[in-house]
Amino acid sequence: MPPTNGHNQQGKKDRDFAGRKLKSLPKSIFDNSEIITKVDLQRNRLKQVSGISQLVNLTELILSRNELADFPEEIGKLHHLKTLYINQNIIKCIPENVFPSLQQLEFLKLSTNRLTELPSDINQCQSLNYLNASNNYLKDLQALVGVPKLQNLYVENNRLTDLPEELFTNLIMFKATGNPLRKPPEDICIGGLKDIRSYFTMLRASSSPVTVKTIKTMFLGSSMAGKSTLCRSFQSSSPVEVDVADRTVGIEIVEVEKGGVRFLCWDFAGQEEYYITHHVFITPQAFVILAIDLSSYDPSNPQSFEEHVSFWISNIQLRVPDSVVLPVGTHVDQCWDEMDVDRKKEHINSELQRMLTDRTETLQELKKTLQESDDPSLYSDQMNDLSRLTHYKLKVLDLLLVDCTKPEDILKFQDHTLKEVTNKENFPSIERTLPGIYQEVEKEIQDLLREDDIPQHGRVSLSDLLDIYISQKELDPENIKCILRYFHRIGVIVWYEEIKSLKDDVFLKPSVLITLFKAIIRHDLEKQIKDITMQQLRRMKVLNKHRETWLSDYKDKATLHNVAISILVQKELESLDLDDPDLVKEIVGNGNRPGSLLCLLQHFEVCLPTKITSPLNPEAPEFHPNQRWKASNPIVYDPDSACMFPSYLQNNDRVFERWGEDKLSDLNIHIYFIPEIPYGFFHRLVIKTCPLYPTNWVGKDQCFFTSGKTQTLVKVKNVEGDQYINIRCRTEEQTDKNEIKKSWQMVREIMRKMDQLAQEWPGLVQHVHSPCKEYGCSGYFRWGDWKDWEESSGSGKSDSSTKEEKVICHNGHTRRIELIYPKGLFSSDSTENQAA
Repeated sequence: MPPTNGHNQQGKKDRDFAGRKLKSLPKSIFDNSEIITKVDLQRNRLKQVSGISQLVNLTELILSRNELADFPEEIGKLHHLKTLYINQNIIKCIPENVFPSLQQLEFLKLSTNRLTELPSDINQCQSLNYLNASNNYLKDLQALVGVPKLQNLYVENNRLTDLPEELFTNLIMFKATGNPLRKPPEDICIGGLKDIRSYFTMLRASSSPVTVKTIKTMFLGSSMAGKSTLCRSFQSSSPVEVDVADRTVGIEIVEVEKGGVRFLCWDFAGQEEYYITHHVFITPQAFVILAIDLSSYDPSNPQSFEEHVSFWISNIQLRVPDSVVLPVGTHVDQCWDEMDVDRKKEHINSELQRMLTDRTETLQELKKTLQESDDPSLYSDQMNDLSRLTHYKLKVLDLLLVDCTKPEDILKFQDHTLKEVTNKENFPSIERTLPGIYQEVEKEIQDLLREDDIPQHGRVSLSDLLDIYISQKELDPENIKCILRYFHRIGVIVWYEEIKSLKDDVFLKPSVLITLFKAIIRHDLEKQIKDITMQQLRRMKVLNKHRETWLSDYKDKATLHNVAISILVQKELESLDLDDPDLVKEIVGNGNRPGSLLCLLQHFEVCLPTKITSPLNPEAPEFHPNQRWKASNPIVYDPDSACMFPSYLQNNDRVFERWGEDKLSDLNIHIYFIPEIPYGFFHRLVIKTCPLYPTNWVGKDQCFFTSGKTQTLVKVKNVEGDQYINIRCRTEEQTDKNEIKKSWQMVREIMRKMDQLAQEWPGLVQHVHSPCKEYGCSGYFRWGDWKDWEESSGSGKSDSSTKEEKVICHNGHTRRIELIYPKGLFSSDSTENQAA
C-alpha cells in the first residue's frame, strides 16, 4: 500500500502510512530503506513491526495508536533513532537491552500503555531528554535515576508512592498528578519542581521528619439532610442539636483529631444556590460523607433517589472520581419504625449498586461502538478517555445508619469513619512524610491567631508573614512559600498566589473568607437585599429607590450592583465584629479596582463583571476643551459597575428574542457529555466565552454571541435522556466559503473553552456529532478526535476523508463537508491556523 501522501519516488526520506488500517508493515516501506529517516505508522492495527530494523537510518518512528502488546525489540537496532512515539498501545513490559543501544534517542512517549515498571537499563540512554510515561501502572521511578540529560518527565496517573530525590537534579518540567504520593505528597508536587526541591532540601535538613495522617472530609447532601448535625457531633463526640435557623450558609470548616488522624471537615450547604462555588473547594482524594434524610426518603418515588442520592454521587463521580463516599442515613429517629428504616436502607444500597453498574456498562458499550467503527483509529483519544474512566474506582461504602440523638450512634459513626480512612485500600496516600519544620510553621500560625498578633479577620500580607519566619526560623523565603502552598492545598490557610491582585494576601482564617462568599452566594439573597436598612444606604450615599433597582436587576437580569455587594459584605463583617472600612474597600474594591472578593468570584468563574446603564451626573461641572475636568463629590464605588451571576437567571427570553428559530442551514454541532453535564458547567462556559465576544445575551441555559456577520447560539439540551450542549452558527453569507470558515473559527474557539473547562471534571468524556441537514433525517456525522485536527491542518496535512468535497450520512444523504465539520477546511492556510 503506498503512503497516504501519494509520494513513493526515489530519494523520499519520509514515509506516511498513518490511518491506513494496516495489520502488518507494507512492503513499500522497505523501498530504498537506507535513505528513510522518518516513518509515521500511527492509527493502524499493528500488533508487531517485524522488519523495522531494516530502516537503519531511521531518526523518527511513530507507532502511536496501534495494538502493540509487546515492545518491539528490533527497535534496539535503530541506532540513529532520536524520536519514538509508541504511546496508546497495550504494552505491559519493556525488555532489557533495548535502550542502551539507543544512544541518540532524545524523545520517548510511552503514555497510555499498561506498563508496571521501566527497564532497569533505561538510565543508560545517554541522550534522553523527554519521557512521557503517564497513564500506566508504574510503582516507582528508580530506573530513571542517573539518566544524564533527562529534563522533561511526565508520569501522571500511575501508582507511584515515593519519588527519589536524585531524580530532580536536572529536570525542568515534571508532572505527577493522579498518583498516591506520600513522599513528597501530591499537594507538594502540584506546586512544581521548585516546591519539590524545597521539600527535599528541608527534609534533608530536618532532624526529625514526621509522618502525618491528614484527610479532607467533605459533608455533602441536600438541604436539611443533617450534615451540620453530623459534622458538629463528630467534632464533639456527642449529639449536637442544630437549630433550623442555624443551618449552614455556604461552607463551614472544623478540624477534628481522632485516633491519630487529622480530619479537616468541610460542611457544605445543601441549597442549590451554593453549588456554583463547590468547584472552588472540592478537591481530589477526599473522603465524602453523604448525608441522606431517611425520614423524607421515598423508595416508591424514583425522584426521591435522584434528589437525595443520585445527584450527589454523579457530581462526585465527575469531579473527584477517585474518592471514597460514605452514605449516612440521618433522621432515623423520625422514621416510622425499624422495618421502615431497613426497607429504605436496602433500597438505597441496591439502587446505588445498579447506578454504578449501569455507568460502567454504558462506558464499555460506548467504547465497543467506537472499536467497531470503520476506522477505530480516528477515535483513539475518545476510547482512551473511556478506558481511563473505567479505571477510576469511586468507592461507595454501604449505607451507615446514624441516630444523631443517641451518644452511642455518634461514637459508632466516629469509629466507623476512622476505620475507613485508615484502610490503605481506601486511602493509600493518607500517610505523608513531612519535614519537621512544616509542623513548626503551622504551630506558629496558630499561635499568631491565638495571641491576637494579627488582625482578627486573619488576613495578612505575604511580606509580613515572610518577615516573621525569616527572623524567627531563619528560613529561606522560597521554602516558606513552599510550606504555605502546601497548607493552602490541604485547606489550613488560603493563599491565591496565581491571582495577580491577591498574591500578597494570605488568609490565615479560611472561614472568614468563606463568610464573605456567604454575603452574596446564598439561598436568601433577595431577602438580604430587602433587609438593607436606611442607615446602611445612607452610609453609602444611596437612596431607597436604588435598592429597588438592585432588586429588580437581580430578579430580571441576575445582576448585582457592586454598591449592593459592598453593603452585603459589610453586613457580614459586622456580624463577625469586623467592621473595618479599610477592609471593606480591600474586599469589595472601588470604581477603579475590584476587591479581593470579586477577584475571587471572577477568577473561579462564578460571576461576570458587567455595567449597568446609569444617567449622567446632573451636578457635574461644565466641560471645557483643553481644561482638566474634575468630578464633583467623587464617589468610592462606581454606580455603573455590577456583576452578573448566570446561575441565577430564570429564563431564556432575551436570548430567544435575538436568535429566533433554529434553521436547517445553521452549522449544527452536538457535544454529548457522558455521563451527564456537570452542574454549573454551562454557566462557567458562558463566563469563559463572553469576554471573547462582548456582544452577547445570556439566559438560563442559552447564550447568544455575535461577531460581525456571524451569530452563534450555545444552549443545553436534554433529548430522551441524552444531555448535550448544542452550538449553532449562522452567517448572512451562507454560501461564502470565507464566511463559513469564520463561523467555524468561532465554533472552534467555543469548543476549546469547553474542553479547557471539561479538564476540571476527570470523570467526564465528550462525544461530538453533527446532525444530518436533510429535513426529518435522524442520521448524524460522528466527529473523530477533533483536538488533533488543528495540528494536522496547520502542518498542511489532512485526513483522506477531507479530500472529498462531500460526505454521506448512514441514510444516504450527501452534504458539503465544510457544512458538517471543519476538518481540513483550514489546511490551505497553515500560517493563520498556527497563529490562531
